Amino acid sequence: MTVSTVFLLACIGIISLFCQWLAWRVRMPAILFLLAGGIAAGPLTGLLDPEAVFGDLLFPLISLSVAIILFEGSLTLHFSDIAGHGKMVRNLIPVGSVVTCIIGTLSARWVLDVSWEVALLFGAISIVTGPTVIAPLLRSVRPKPKLANILRWEGIIIDPVGALLAVLVFEGIVSWGQGNVFGHSLWIFAKTLTVGFVIGAVAGWLNGIALRRHLVPQYLHNAGTLTFMLGVYALSNELAHESGLLTVTVMGMWMANMKQVPIDNILEFKESLSVLLISALFIILAARVEFGAIAELGWGLVFVLALLMLVARPASIFLSAIGTSLNWRDKLFLSWIAPRGIVAAAVSALFAFQLQKMGYASAGALVPLIFMLIIATVTIQSLTARPLARLLQVAEPSAYGFLILGANPIARKIGIALKNLKVPVTLTDTNYENVKLARMENLQVYFGNPVSEHASTHLDLTGIGNLLVISPYKHMNSLATYHFLDWFGAANVFTLSDGDQEQTARLRSAEKIHMTRGLFNGISYAKLASLAAKNYTIKTTQLSDEFTFSDFQAKYQQQAHVLFVLDSRDRISPVKDLEDLKLGEDWTLISLVPPRLNREKARKEEAEAAPLQANPSEPVPTASEPGEPGPGKPARA
Repeated sequence: MTVSTVFLLACIGIISLFCQWLAWRVRMPAILFLLAGGIAAGPLTGLLDPEAVFGDLLFPLISLSVAIILFEGSLTLHFSDIAGHGKMVRNLIPVGSVVTCIIGTLSARWVLDVSWEVALLFGAISIVTGPTVIAPLLRSVRPKPKLANILRWEGIIIDPVGALLAVLVFEGIVSWGQGNVFGHSLWIFAKTLTVGFVIGAVAGWLNGIALRRHLVPQYLHNAGTLTFMLGVYALSNELAHESGLLTVTVMGMWMANMKQVPIDNILEFKESLSVLLISALFIILAARVEFGAIAELGWGLVFVLALLMLVARPASIFLSAIGTSLNWRDKLFLSWIAPRGIVAAAVSALFAFQLQKMGYASAGALVPLIFMLIIATVTIQSLTARPLARLLQVAEPSAYGFLILGANPIARKIGIALKNLKVPVTLTDTNYENVKLARMENLQVYFGNPVSEHASTHLDLTGIGNLLVISPYKHMNSLATYHFLDWFGAANVFTLSDGDQEQTARLRSAEKIHMTRGLFNGISYAKLASLAAKNYTIKTTQLSDEFTFSDFQAKYQQQAHVLFVLDSRDRISPVKDLEDLKLGEDWTLISLVPPRLNREKARKEEAEAAPLQANPSEPVPTASEPGEPGPGKPARA
């Protein structure tokens, strides 16, 4: 049956959307389902033949897509990140890259008998992990924060660094292939590097200046940057053959490290682009995979994969860990986690296509090698990482911490109170001033939209299993509630009352969100903000036989608002309905209490209104100051 090109293009979009949705539902890296979908549409069913659909446009589309991927990845590479996340991360970037590249190159050359050029390219590409495959795995496994941060930052930093290394190796191969003598090849390589670094730096500086000085209107920031980047890519290729990828990588790195350049919106724009363009790209790439090419590699393929997973990765970890505080359990766990991701798949397909055009006979082995490495690492490690973390005792026992949507004054007060009880807390806000003040109070923060693609790879949710919505932004509150209902479950998502009980049904919130409302005994954000403006403070109170909840209410003249309770098992819970709460005698209350001046005034007025005591000399009993739970016992949700 012959189908139209329009139908095939629509099918690519539908398959990519379904794969993204399925990955979201099962909380696994989307690349695994995209590759499976492409293989099903291509070699399995024969529905999609990319060469027949796109013809001569196939290679330009792949090259432009790879340029976009590399540019976006390089936008996230801040040089301060390399030096700011511990000795282990700093060591892993150079040491891990060199060790993995050498073992990958030698194994491909000696085991599979491919050319040195293809082997070198395979070794360079195989070092890339990437945040798109690391982040879902960490959320599922929940290792100790120290290990989670090492893996997360390694993936973020190695993504553009590995791509840059692969581009440099490819440029060296191309320049050598064009030269008749060593000197001529060296000249071509030097020319490629010069054009790539100079054009990339100049383009990055110009685009950064245009954005920083508002020479381009806001609505053109995203589209203008993308178009300018593609134009620079094409210009660089005209000046020096195949130097464009290096140019856009340098351009992104330059912009990322310029001061006061607004690139956050550009990164957010990439999210929609990745779903539409990059997802479709992987369907197309996977559809070109030939089972015959995989079968030709034979058992040597299994041996190469085993060397990378069981030799190269452990060697990288143990060498990089020299001089660090990691124990053998930590090192073993880190040695097992290194899934390959999007950059590896895209770059390998493009470079294999180029090398085949240049006449390298073994270039056809590059794509099946990389694709099988991706499938093996993502599948095996996703299925075994959680049991391994429990076996090695490096997994967090439970995710009892809180993600607080909002970094406003009252949210910061609540965050500090929870942190004092050793509860993991992260505040997120799109208001930079709020985030800056929270950071100054030594709270862990995330600046940006917590439901964005950027947050999925950069928002650290280690130890976090609950959401508190304490924000005035109703639209953002609804989006975050829907998003984290699927992550944390309805029992662990808490939102404030909107104050819309009197509105008509047409204006009320959706039922799914309405079920989460009623936090802090039905108080609204406006009321909380008003109390914070009146200098209400967060106080921790220990109940006992001598100081009961009735005493607590009497002390604060019924003006205190109980926010959280800590039971006798050190489990902390937000209060939704105080009347339904059965408090124990040894429980701890975290409350929002009025300022002392107001309490003294109320107490004085009450004393004046009360009859005189029979014995004026007898002191009036007062409640003791609220106590705090022992610092050695962290609270549990």
